[in-house]
Amino acid sequence: IDVYQAWCGPCKAVLNLFRKLKNEFGEDDVLHFAVAEADSIPTLQPFRNKCEPVFLFCVNGKIIAIVRGVNAPLISKKI
Repeated sequence: IDVYQAWCGPCKAVLNLFRKLKNEFGEDDVLHFAVAEADSIPTLQPFRNKCEPVFLFCVNGKIIAIVRGVNAPLISKKI
């Protein structure tokens, strides 16, 4: 989940990485990407008013990892 602030929108710098990963894992339908505006979702309140992108990794509705900032090798590793 790409958690973003309303004033800046989702992180476009990782779109190509997400497309590549989706193509690699897409056949199994186990990998899904989503965006969430921190300002409008109460659960994401801890991520509000931050200037860096935050990526949450969830399995069965539970957050299992967090990557702060755009770090493509780390994001790939977490996935």
